[in-house]
Amino acid sequence: MTLLRDERLAAAFDHAARRYDALVAVNPGYHAHLRRSARRLGLPGEGRGLRVLDLGCGTGASTAALAAVLPEARITAVDASAGMLEKASAKRWPPGVTFTRAPVERLADAGVRGPYDAVFAAYLFRNVTDPDAVLATVRGLLAPGGRLGVHEYTLAGRRTDRAVWTLVCRGVVQPVAGALGDGALYRHLWRSVMEFDTAGRFADRLRTAGFEHVRRLPLPGWQTGITHTFVARRPRTEQEGGR
Repeated sequence: MTLLRDERLAAAFDHAARRYDALVAVNPGYHAHLRRSARRLGLPGEGRGLRVLDLGCGTGASTAALAAVLPEARITAVDASAGMLEKASAKRWPPGVTFTRAPVERLADAGVRGPYDAVFAAYLFRNVTDPDAVLATVRGLLAPGGRLGVHEYTLAGRRTDRAVWTLVCRGVVQPVAGALGDGALYRHLWRSVMEFDTAGRFADRLRTAGFEHVRRLPLPGWQTGITHTFVARRPRTEQEGGR
């Protein structure tokens, strides 16, 4: 199958939006892992006075994780899918949370402008056509010294990781999603992970994009070796980034 990109992917998420929360709820640790990744940003004071951008917020699971960890932050949550945003915005949120529809490639057109103290992106980068261009945009949106947190399916590179991922997708996720009419999206899910960077390669991609203090952190449970948190910073000066 061909990977879904851009408008085709947004349309697939629109179609899946009504059932999306129910499907991810059967993933053990899904929400706890997002909260763990949000904590790994290491932002102080429950986010008081900070601006945080949640890229690819979907139905709001990553937004909820950020709001739980950083209840005092001003959180701007962005997604390209109207259906996913409709589900997200219908939930109850603290006053500091707002939602905006925009592809990550056209954030400025939607009025999303920095500087942000942190950017968080969950399950986003393997879905974009040009991850390096998106990383450049993210770097430009961050304040000097600002932090990036990426929560992503990135295989560690072992055969067992690929085997477990394939078993879970083909044995559990795809049959259920197919019965609900969302088979194409979840076939894309399997293939997008298999074809994306390994965890080590993505860490290198962050360094090449000009981020510093890059760390790759595993997540527990069945997703060990399959899902990772990456944390990094924009250099405080361009000279630091060039070293």
